[in-house]
Amino acid sequence: MSNNKSRYNIRIPLLFSLTMVIGMVIGFQLKDSLRNTESKNKIDQIINLINEKYVDTLKSNALYEDAVNGMLQNLDPHSVYISPDELAAVNEDLDGSFFGIGIEFAIIDDTIRVTSVIPKGPSEKVGLVVGDAILKVEDSLVAGNNITSDRIVKLLRGQQHSKVKVSLLNCINHQSRLVTIERDEIPLVSLDAAIMLDDHTGYIKINRFSATTYKEFLPALKNLKQLGMTNLILDLRDNPGGLLNEAIAVADEFLDDKKLIVYTQGSKSTKEEFHAEKAGIFEKGKLAVLVDEGAASASEILSGAIQDWDRGVIIGRRTFGKGLVQEQFELANGGALRLTIARYYTPSGRCIQRSYAKGKDDYEEDFEHRLASGELTGNDSLAQADSAKYFTNHKRVVYGGGGIKPDVYVPYDTLLFNKSLLNFINSPSFQNALWHYYVTHSNSLKSFTTKQDFLQHFDSKELLQEMMYAYYKSNPLPPQKIILNISSGNQFELQLKASVARYLFRNDGYYTVFTNGDEMVKRALQVLKDKQYLMVIDGK
Repeated sequence: MSNNKSRYNIRIPLLFSLTMVIGMVIGFQLKDSLRNTESKNKIDQIINLINEKYVDTLKSNALYEDAVNGMLQNLDPHSVYISPDELAAVNEDLDGSFFGIGIEFAIIDDTIRVTSVIPKGPSEKVGLVVGDAILKVEDSLVAGNNITSDRIVKLLRGQQHSKVKVSLLNCINHQSRLVTIERDEIPLVSLDAAIMLDDHTGYIKINRFSATTYKEFLPALKNLKQLGMTNLILDLRDNPGGLLNEAIAVADEFLDDKKLIVYTQGSKSTKEEFHAEKAGIFEKGKLAVLVDEGAASASEILSGAIQDWDRGVIIGRRTFGKGLVQEQFELANGGALRLTIARYYTPSGRCIQRSYAKGKDDYEEDFEHRLASGELTGNDSLAQADSAKYFTNHKRVVYGGGGIKPDVYVPYDTLLFNKSLLNFINSPSFQNALWHYYVTHSNSLKSFTTKQDFLQHFDSKELLQEMMYAYYKSNPLPPQKIILNISSGNQFELQLKASVARYLFRNDGYYTVFTNGDEMVKRALQVLKDKQYLMVIDGK
């Protein structure tokens, strides 16, 4: 009896203590729940008052979105709300495909002109060619009625294997026809080009890291190796990043021995490391990576790993400086919250994220700050006073604090500061003049059977004269000023020639011509062929 009483005396305090602990936990959770409910009620109350009392009629959804965006203003520049209307396009860009008819087009003279047909795509199967104009889609007239790109895209896209009738007029032979096209999956290609620049040097241009990037990259790399490539120029300029796993897979083809490629860590997320996992097919050849102020995120991870392991030479200008990891959370309204959860670190331990302490507006004006300081045009001066030093595999000094600083600096092309000329290149007048040149010279242009044939034998004098006339018509400048602008360098003529080559040979044609006069590519070729390559990666 006494033993039972003793056990009873022990259990009562234990039970009482346990009850108190459970009560405290429930209390804290209830307090948090009430606090969250109270906050939500405040937002709802304010929005309800606005809807009921405000002088003008407003949309409740817009008020909620403004409230969300207001909260995100206090976070980093890359934590964003994606509305339901925007989400499909954002996901499509990362997924790397959509369902459509497989053409690229331009609106010229208020008419849809086919400027490229995807090989083996739905449109090529029914005979669409560069030079076709789209007059009608089903019963909708799309020529001569102020058609927009958004509207034609909505008309041409649809469910896989659905069919659409398209009325065409060929601008070269002036024959009209009606075709029925079966929509299918169309890749959003992330490799712009994979070509040989000379007998030993390959060139690959990646425009972003989508779900299909590595699938595009690997066969391209294998093909260039079969063509005799021993040196590679990997162009990541203006590549805003994308999917981390795709950048890691590309890096894995260059790095051996389970080398660390990147790691992530945040205050609420554990450290996660990503290593090379297999034997890459280009672990030994010379490698030059081209970067600029538009290369960000996954592009910086790839170039940072190459630099830290002294695997290749980074050429160009300091990268964007985005070293934050976002996770996308789907929301009940069909939108999504892309929230920063960690930071990226290169193998040497660098966080490449630049400061956003002065606010988002200042952060977004970084290009203007670099331009004003002269960093882009000749003064290669990453502010290193507040940046920690790190060391590569060969003990070379590299810096954190804002992007990947290249090993070999190439200044910004000053042609791009010629505002009137740049505006013309991006104007409808430029597209119209280029298109009309192609249509009127199509027979002679088709005599060029290869990209190299076009590069070596195409005479661009007549093209330049026609574009000078179009430029003159679209600009109020005096003729002598226009001629000075046009002759401000060979880059404009090179741009024209490359644009015509794109009509004939798609992107491979464009880059075959353009890289021939690209100053950064020229610098890379020089570095790969002389002693500077080994001097850089050996830290000398």
